[in-house]
Amino acid sequence: MKPRVGFLGTGWIGRHRMEAMLATGAIEATAFADPSAECAEAARLLAPDAAAVDGLEAMLALGLDGIVIATPSAMHAEQAIRTLEAGVAVFCQKPLGRTAAEVDAVIAAARGADRLLGVDLSYRHTAGMQAIAELVRGGALGHVFAVDLVFHNAYGPDKAWFYDPAQSGGGCVIDLGVHLVDLALWTLEFPAVQAVTASLRAQGRPLGANQVEDYATAAFRAGDADVRLACSWRVHAGVDAEIAAVFYGTEGGAALRNVGGSFYDFVAERFSGTSRMPLALPPDCWGARAAATWAEQLVRAPHFDPEAEHFIRSAKVLDCMYGR
Repeated sequence: MKPRVGFLGTGWIGRHRMEAMLATGAIEATAFADPSAECAEAARLLAPDAAAVDGLEAMLALGLDGIVIATPSAMHAEQAIRTLEAGVAVFCQKPLGRTAAEVDAVIAAARGADRLLGVDLSYRHTAGMQAIAELVRGGALGHVFAVDLVFHNAYGPDKAWFYDPAQSGGGCVIDLGVHLVDLALWTLEFPAVQAVTASLRAQGRPLGANQVEDYATAAFRAGDADVRLACSWRVHAGVDAEIAAVFYGTEGGAALRNVGGSFYDFVAERFSGTSRMPLALPPDCWGARAAATWAEQLVRAPHFDPEAEHFIRSAKVLDCMYGR
């Protein structure tokens, strides 16, 4: 019998993850909930046999095996903890929590309930980052001593709660930078982090009270590697998006970069001196691969995965960037 899964929040991202999970054939969509009638109806088209319910409590009453959380950030930790304490596995949109304390509480709930916990850190699952991580961890680049991370989004979010720090936990750093910090730490196999510094700006000026940043630069030491980060919303970059993760080693380098301003197409290359060799090229349908992987893992191993302990690592770095 397939695991029975509910979908809490069926906006574009929630539906995209639902579609990917159903495509694996691993799970059954049993229920969905969304306050928007339009989003709920779109979910019904994907899963016509699933029940439309009022919210999390109604969903939990169905005795599900897993719940996918795609709600506003302020709800993630509370909803994930409630779900896990009910003995139900969770796949959550990023960020798992607005602060490291919230993330730690969710991990503790998953550990205590012995239930699978996944987070939609989707860039790990690009073919390019998989290839780069293999090079780094296998020593092919020598000693990796520096990492440059960039994520500039020419548009920014279109929902008001993103701009309320109490609801979002922050601006472009927690929205975009969380992916990049995770990529660096995950690729380097989660070394200790120290010396975190950051500069946060809103509309070109230093961040003020009750504002969220739309431009940020930061730096930290991950093990022996110096990591630099730049991210933004609505910066004048000349393209829709500029996204890159570049790793410099004593024996070579490697980079993941988006192509032509695309949010979806990436090329990964390995560098040696002035020469370069492709590692991965588009097309690569990676956007919902994290969700599909979680669905397949829910069938094989629904219990707590110790890899979830690492979710706290990037959350602590972001806390330092925000001065928390």
